[in-house]
Amino acid sequence: MTDLSNVTPTEMMTIAAARALSNDDVCFVGIGAPSAACNVARLTHAPGITLIYESGTIGTAPDVLPLSIGDGELCATAVTTVSVPEMFRYWLQGGRVTVGFLGAAQLDRFGNINTTVIGDYHHPKVRLPGGGGAPEIATSCQEVFITMKQTTRGMVEKIDFFTSFGHGEGGDHRKRLGISTKGPTLLVTDLAIWKPDAESKEFTVVSLHPGVTREKVQETCGWTVRFAATVEETPPPTELELTTLRDLHARTARAHGGKKEQS
Repeated sequence: MTDLSNVTPTEMMTIAAARALSNDDVCFVGIGAPSAACNVARLTHAPGITLIYESGTIGTAPDVLPLSIGDGELCATAVTTVSVPEMFRYWLQGGRVTVGFLGAAQLDRFGNINTTVIGDYHHPKVRLPGGGGAPEIATSCQEVFITMKQTTRGMVEKIDFFTSFGHGEGGDHRKRLGISTKGPTLLVTDLAIWKPDAESKEFTVVSLHPGVTREKVQETCGWTVRFAATVEETPPPTELELTTLRDLHARTARAHGGKKEQS
């Protein structure tokens, strides 16, 4: 029996994010927490999900989590591998991807993402990996899910650089720019589940993970948090979900020759 009493915040986040995916989704997967969530979904309730990685692998089913989009595990387990231009032009920009799963270094209340620099662009405090394909994912996928741990450094009033466009200034900003896709429709953190308000598009807490308080959510967020009229409690992981996630991390640690951080 799996011990369900010591679930970490990261495990809760990953499993909550995995539940948002369906069997029929075609999902553009980011490395890290998005990859873990997507593969837990594939190994549990959504075995028919199609996972796509930026390197061109389609229908991949990795036994361990990839270190990068160029990890051989992705190509070795894919149904097919196409060129990167084909991946972006035909699959992504062609509207064939239902969900884009992204992480963020900085995020604002409207789902705009920064993965480029912290501080001034020309004299940054930290130079980040950059956008890669994320800007295109953010505008071309039918909808976008975001996962990240809550910190006041990460969830900020104003991001330092617009890498990936969310809902911009809020409201109908995407529509005014001619972007027809839904944009960010879900934010899953290690503390809560957030969804954009129907009118303002500001992320609003709709569910708190077990044991999490509203005060804790506010303490770890850099803007004034909005809570839905009715805030649910996120169902705790099932034994199957938790065992699947932990086994996936254990296989990954063995394959990569090190210990995978769980919390």
